[in-house]
Amino acid sequence: MPINIPDGLPAKTILQQERIFALEEDVASHQRIRPLRVAILNLMPTKVETETQILRLISKSPLQVSCDFMRVSSHESKNTSADHLVKFYDTFDAYRDENYDGLIVTGAPVEHLPFDDVDYWDELCEIFDWSQEHVFSTMFLCWGAMAGLYHFYGIHKKLLPAKLFGVFPQRLCDEYSFLTNGFDEMHNMPHSRHAMLDAAELAQHPELKVLSEGFSSGPALIATHDFHEIYVTGHFEYGRDTLADEYWRDFHKGLPIRLPENYFPDNNPENQPIFTWRSHANLLYRNWLNWVYQMTPYELDEIPQAVAALRADAWALANKFQR
Repeated sequence: MPINIPDGLPAKTILQQERIFALEEDVASHQRIRPLRVAILNLMPTKVETETQILRLISKSPLQVSCDFMRVSSHESKNTSADHLVKFYDTFDAYRDENYDGLIVTGAPVEHLPFDDVDYWDELCEIFDWSQEHVFSTMFLCWGAMAGLYHFYGIHKKLLPAKLFGVFPQRLCDEYSFLTNGFDEMHNMPHSRHAMLDAAELAQHPELKVLSEGFSSGPALIATHDFHEIYVTGHFEYGRDTLADEYWRDFHKGLPIRLPENYFPDNNPENQPIFTWRSHANLLYRNWLNWVYQMTPYELDEIPQAVAALRADAWALANKFQR
């Protein structure tokens, strides 16, 4: 099944050019199935690019998915037109009484700041708390993952002496997890960040399981035992050229920037990067949506009760591992 993308969204034209089928809203409304409802909280300044990257991954599932775009009201976006935001985005107030099968929280270029100094931190915490009851499963990406782990578990981030920048190999830690079903023992993941999780604090939480980790980049995929929360510390959603665009942007600004590791063939930035993480990125999102589809209730208004039952089972399982 295709994804249902709002009419006029720039990502729709791009994805159609890539031969990814996107339903028109009127056609989707007449299909006699309930699509999964997924909200995307887009914190990135490059909103159109991020929309396209995430929708590209969601589209690889055979399930029909309807996506809504959310933004914070306590921060003014300077890189996206006001017309685009008004047309395709709503603030949290429009969603607080709604229930969703899934929520995706993107990263944001604010990792150098303490969490409490981020201008929309209080609003973000309110959205996080809302998701605990109103969303069956949430996927947090990069800084969004660090923010979620700090808010829910008090796990701090540690600033790195140099930017972690490139494509890094990750070792599979649990080949039997539903989320990593079909993964190779090693997979690549792009990273572009200035901070890492405190691994010692993470290890103190038996309710969290590391599904894959890098030798130098740290935990990559983390999830609660019930998959209600999924944390992705890298950027599986990145396209082939995203790291190259970041490199050349800083290079032309005269900023100090190293070549991204394990990315350009022969470490020559004039060479086209090799897309080595695409299949595992598609597989993660497909596995996630499939799990949500199998477990979420048909009636959206039953999601809070389903989440409560899911959480109770997860705490029992976590306590079992702790003993």
